[in-house]
Amino acid sequence: LGFFAPAQRYLGPSGESGIVAAIDRLHDAGIEVILDVVYNHTAEGGAMGPTLSFRGLDNASYYRLMPDDPRAHIDDTGCGNTVNVGHPFVLRLVLDSLRHWVQHYRVDGFRFDLATTLAREADGYDRHGGFLDALRQDPVLADVKLIMEPWDLGPGGYQLGAWPAGMAEWNDRFRDDVRRFWRGDDGTVQALAARLLGSADIFDHRGRPAFSSINFVTAHDGFTLADLTAYGQKHNEANREDNRDGHGENLSDNLGHEGPTADPAIRARRGRRRRNMLATLLLSQGTPMLLGGDEVANGQDGNNNAYCQDNQTGWIAWPSEQAFDDCAGIAAEERADALAMLAFAARLIRLRQAHPALRQSRFLHAQIRSADGYPDVEWIGSDGKPPAWDDPALGAIGLRLRGSAEAPPGAQLENDVLIAINRGGAETAFKLPQPPHGLIWWCEIDTAAPDAPARALPSDETSHEGAKPSRRPGRGSRPTLTLAPESLMLLAARPPSA
Repeated sequence: LGFFAPAQRYLGPSGESGIVAAIDRLHDAGIEVILDVVYNHTAEGGAMGPTLSFRGLDNASYYRLMPDDPRAHIDDTGCGNTVNVGHPFVLRLVLDSLRHWVQHYRVDGFRFDLATTLAREADGYDRHGGFLDALRQDPVLADVKLIMEPWDLGPGGYQLGAWPAGMAEWNDRFRDDVRRFWRGDDGTVQALAARLLGSADIFDHRGRPAFSSINFVTAHDGFTLADLTAYGQKHNEANREDNRDGHGENLSDNLGHEGPTADPAIRARRGRRRRNMLATLLLSQGTPMLLGGDEVANGQDGNNNAYCQDNQTGWIAWPSEQAFDDCAGIAAEERADALAMLAFAARLIRLRQAHPALRQSRFLHAQIRSADGYPDVEWIGSDGKPPAWDDPALGAIGLRLRGSAEAPPGAQLENDVLIAINRGGAETAFKLPQPPHGLIWWCEIDTAAPDAPARALPSDETSHEGAKPSRRPGRGSRPTLTLAPESLMLLAARPPSA
């Protein structure tokens, strides 16, 4: 309704100055603020909608209308109307609004809802169109974070990977491929491999960095992570639209029972599945996006379109003892799940911060590093050999990451990590590659044993990269790791006494 006005529920007793103060406090804590902005449609809806603002001022300028019937609105947004950002005065309005939020409220960037709509010209999406060019040249906006939802509902609306350098994009391919892989779909490990490396197949062009991909498994639309493992179908009856609303294909898996269950085996598998997907998200190249509440196993009773539920369905119960005591209906098991998930999520975030190899700015393509002659990426099967990529049932793989071979001289990372994955239902013996000379492999985290501390793995001290070959028989064999069913491990090369 108003591109310059904060929603009333954000206004505390101090009004606008309170919002500015809150953002300043977040900045003091090292937290940036990204504003989700909707410039693609307004609250006025279609031709029969209310006249609240733009329609009464100049309907034909502010909205895109059907050429053969100017009374009808083009609806590329699914919300009844499409804002005509191609008009110079409408473009000026949007840019003035963006600058206002940066200069007055001091936000750090924007996520553009249905961004393809904003980049449409007369012939459709144009990466060199007026809106995108104006963003990139604006002295205020060019240096803030810009995140695009790269689709809308109009013709040619899906534009994943097609945005200019400097703009990040929501990557729904990551979401779908990770869900399919951990659900157990055949032929999905190949797609997962691309997502683990930042989706270079989509984004590695025109000088774009590896963090262009905004990786996510869940978002505000759709199932939460907890519901993704507890429901096979959406349950939106409470929305009073006869369960017709919300996406029908969620790539979910209830693991044998629809909804909550006391069965300990099912609950254990659900917990591990959630940890596997969360670990995949936090250990992949690119920029991870975590849905608020997933870190405390928040569920919505199978509702995948809960925007209209201002009640316990849409609220998040934070896992302090007092918070749970104040929320009726929270079972002791749910409290335990929430606290355990929170600890696991925090541990994953700390590991991502501790290991630069997990968050590189360049895409990795198994290039040989001049510093040591080793590739920056190695794919390993459970037998220690390259994976059989043509096997549709392939589900056990390892990904070894070193610093980018394309980094400037002296800037290559020394960090050396290995992500080992076993999607199968049985234990798998995994032959490990040799760690660098003087180091051993440490298991940093294991989704099958989330509470276990980091531990050193047995190592043959004579068998390391860069070491002289052993002449003694029986020495130099590769160490073997046992991966639990449906699990993921992160290994890091560290000194034995670390």
